[in-house]
Amino acid sequence: MTDVGVRDARIGDTAAIAEIQVRAWGAAYAPFMPPEPLAEMTASAAPWRERWLAAVTEPPSPRHRVLAAVAEGVVVGFAAFAPAEDPDQEADAAELVTLAVDPARMREGHGSRLLAAVADLLRQLSFQTAVTWVFTEDAALRGFLEPSGWAPDGATRTLALGRPVEMIRLHTSLA
Repeated sequence: MTDVGVRDARIGDTAAIAEIQVRAWGAAYAPFMPPEPLAEMTASAAPWRERWLAAVTEPPSPRHRVLAAVAEGVVVGFAAFAPAEDPDQEADAAELVTLAVDPARMREGHGSRLLAAVADLLRQLSFQTAVTWVFTEDAALRGFLEPSGWAPDGATRTLALGRPVEMIRLHTSLA
């Protein structure tokens, strides 16, 4: 594979990012998410396009970023991070808000490149730790993050999605 990398997302990337999000969520969450909320979340990429356009063009601060993984000029994945908002986090903590790769492009290294780029940028922005929320039952995402040094920090939350869906917070040191 040639011509692959990670860069800041651009306005022209937002439609692809929204499409990837919908496909990735549909594939990853189907085994454990109640069908009705999942169908609502993945019915259309249109509402997500507007959100990603705003995130790319009007981030709340320079510490809010959206990155795009690109292969042969095509966006194949993305990640977003921001300062952590959980009240128990210090000012030097960041949150990996999302990381997704097009299901058709999995296992090509794009997720690893995105995760490494996020860590590098967070260090440049003087963050010391990073956190992310994952569904407890999302074995694939946990299996990707945990070998890279992410571990549960004891925080949990429950989403009411027709039935309770549990999440855990993972954290990692950026030192």
